[in-house]
Amino acid sequence: MELNKYIFPLRKWWWLLVASTLIATIFSTLSTLRQPKVYQARTTLMIGTTINNPNPSSNELFLGQQLAAAYADLANREIVLNATKNALKMNQMPTYSARALPNTQLIEITVNDTDPARAQTVSNELAAQLILLSPISAQPEEQGRQEFIHERLNNLEAQIKDTEAAIEKLQEELANTVSAQQINDKQNQISSLQSKLSAMENNYGLLLANTQQGAVNTLTIIEFAELPSSPIGSMKGLTILLAAAVGFVLAACEAYLLEYLDDTLKTPDVVMRLFSAPIIGRIFEQADGINENQLYDPDNSNHTLTEPFRTLRTAIDFAEMDQPLKKILVTSPDVGDGKTSVAVNLALSMAQKDKRVFLLDGDLRKPKIHKLFNLPNDHGLADLAFARADFNWRNRIKKVRELDILTAGNMPPDPAELLSSEKMNLFLSELEKVADVIIIDGPPLFVADAMILGSKVDGVLLVVRPAHTRRSLAKAAVEQIKLAGAKVVGIVLNRIPLRGADYYAGKSYAYSYYFYGNEGEGKEKNLDLEKLRKIISTYINKFADFIKHLFEAVFNFSPK
Repeated sequence: MELNKYIFPLRKWWWLLVASTLIATIFSTLSTLRQPKVYQARTTLMIGTTINNPNPSSNELFLGQQLAAAYADLANREIVLNATKNALKMNQMPTYSARALPNTQLIEITVNDTDPARAQTVSNELAAQLILLSPISAQPEEQGRQEFIHERLNNLEAQIKDTEAAIEKLQEELANTVSAQQINDKQNQISSLQSKLSAMENNYGLLLANTQQGAVNTLTIIEFAELPSSPIGSMKGLTILLAAAVGFVLAACEAYLLEYLDDTLKTPDVVMRLFSAPIIGRIFEQADGINENQLYDPDNSNHTLTEPFRTLRTAIDFAEMDQPLKKILVTSPDVGDGKTSVAVNLALSMAQKDKRVFLLDGDLRKPKIHKLFNLPNDHGLADLAFARADFNWRNRIKKVRELDILTAGNMPPDPAELLSSEKMNLFLSELEKVADVIIIDGPPLFVADAMILGSKVDGVLLVVRPAHTRRSLAKAAVEQIKLAGAKVVGIVLNRIPLRGADYYAGKSYAYSYYFYGNEGEGKEKNLDLEKLRKIISTYINKFADFIKHLFEAVFNFSPK
């Protein structure tokens, strides 16, 4: 039941969920289809030459990663953006981003544009402008300096090789020398050459540190951007799916909000908690939606109203064990709860038990009983109470299907005064002597007449219509019942919707199917299918007109 409580709003407002999801899907699809194709170009740069070093130190690796992050941040700033725009003579740059690849010395620049050639050009130019901001750039003066250093490195490299060859030659000669004087001379020459070699190697290292080959803070393009041949995936499917999900979630929130703002009584727990009385009857909605004009048929045991009113009659019989209930007022908190149909069918059900049952129309403002039985309403309860002379009520009682009926009569100017009169009390006392049960169909409880009648009867039977009876009127009805000092026999849930009956009626939903059988279920399904067909047909026509106007407005043409 708890789970159904949270699911029911979604079931009730299913058409809102479907419509919102469908609209979100359609608009997102139209929007994504109109988006131009986007191409992506990518250029990759590397910090330093650590990757070429067979034994790089951890400090060099860490420093390279820090420099990569710094250069990536620099590439996203205005200085690189403006330099690239000026170099390419562009007024507006396409969308791009530069990022340092995690735990590497690599920087990746990606450019997204509708023109693939422009994306390639911009990507490579961004890399070039970033290199110009590095300490070792391609400026003319810097380039001349680098050429001079490379020339000196080449000379030193040749001298180092010649010196190493001379040392190697002297060492071979030293091995074949016998004279002590010659050995000493050879050793002095070798020592001198080794000192010279050491000095040249130091100079070579210092010069190498000033070149890109030995510097850590250098930028090198290792992968130029290629011309994109196909557009990148814009995740259109995911976009449409997310839009549909957002539409569904918003509709679900709206359904819960509407259910929260709905000021009606729905579940049996809420009804019993509010009135502090048990639910002794459950009358389900008929498949054709008509309840008011259907009467209890004792000869038809398969009729949908037969068993529910038998159950209600039995519950009242059990309630009489504590106190006899000879006069019962049937009323409701709100208009349209179906109290008249409950009063009439309950009286017909009780009359089946060989009891003399009197049915009185106590709603003197809007009487209905005479309409149900097609009886005249020229003389009735109101005429009896206002009659100055003795009124022979026995001649005004109509016998219909073993049921004694007294209609409301002509509408009085002040029904409350009439019902509270002494004549009314005498009439009820006299009627009580000859009747086994008196069922009074009273007005709703927000009318003062209902409070007066409630004080004159043995018990009040409250009729509540789930999803219709307003909570505010129900709370007011509780206060009026207390003021009248009336005793509530029980509550009848009337016209329980078959759709969502498990929510409105609780566990007794199975009860309805047990007694209504497959025929009732089939009628409900046929009715629902017919309604669904009409709803779908209406929405399809509206949707077709909407799509036609949308195409005309968005794509500027009219589909044939």
